[in-house]
Amino acid sequence: MKLLRLVPDDTKFGFMRFRSWSFPFSAFASIVSVVAFLWLGMNVGIDFKGGTVVELQAKSERADIAQIRERATNLNLGDVEVQEFGGPRDVLLRVGLQDGGDKAQAEVVVKLRQAFESAYEFRKVEVVGPRVSQELVQNGTIGVLLAIVTILIYLWFRYEWQFAVGAVIATMHDLVLVIGFYAVTQIQFDQTSIAAILTVIGYSLNDTVVVYDRVRELLRKYKKIKLFELLDLSMNSTLPRTVITSVTTILALIALSILGGDAIWGFCIALLFGVLVGTYSSIFVAAPILIYLGVRVGEGVGAEKAGDKTAPAPAR
Repeated sequence: MKLLRLVPDDTKFGFMRFRSWSFPFSAFASIVSVVAFLWLGMNVGIDFKGGTVVELQAKSERADIAQIRERATNLNLGDVEVQEFGGPRDVLLRVGLQDGGDKAQAEVVVKLRQAFESAYEFRKVEVVGPRVSQELVQNGTIGVLLAIVTILIYLWFRYEWQFAVGAVIATMHDLVLVIGFYAVTQIQFDQTSIAAILTVIGYSLNDTVVVYDRVRELLRKYKKIKLFELLDLSMNSTLPRTVITSVTTILALIALSILGGDAIWGFCIALLFGVLVGTYSSIFVAAPILIYLGVRVGEGVGAEKAGDKTAPAPAR
């Protein structure tokens, strides 16, 4: 039985020759992302700007999510989020913070009861104020920063410092671009978006570590070869794995974004963009940056003292 191969064996594609445009392109995209974040801002969801959270339970066997969303939208209460949680009868309904203070928030609960009390039991009603929302923003930011710092510490012990710095730069590159994507598209940014960002960071880092493992292995094996040739050799040897992983992940995310409904659409689209960016950065940012960080073939970084070997250089 012949195995499926999306990439031929023994490819000799010269990835490093594109570093002269990949770095300016990444710098430009990062600047655009920062400007979009500062100029346009984020379309923050109820989690981060406050609102009313209502937990409903259907009196029938199953809650009708589409009907709840339609009814709640017709009440003209602003931002409305509806999602199923727990069993098929349980629904979480979020309504954005209203102008007018506590009185306006109380009117929201009255309108919701009038619209849904006949078919649904109100199990919990909570009001998320601006102070709580600010704490959620702070906790989410701290969580992302702690993840990046932990990654740096881990990579610093596992590899030499050049690899750790390269991985963190590539990870920050992906983080900035994903945030810029949220700012440009104005997709709602909520706690699910924090999960999407952390997932993108994990995916990108995993891809980068695979490449760096191969680079370190070849640095031990070959001593009489130019660094950019060794990096091309590393990229080509890991290319089948990179392509298969990316393609299968992208296909799954496309299916989820089309069939998963409104509740996870933004999450899937952000992940889809993040996977594309993470794959790009592991090839065109994380690997070539080692050239500028002073990595040398045959010097430090695990070089062997005996058995000098040369390798056929990939196409330039």
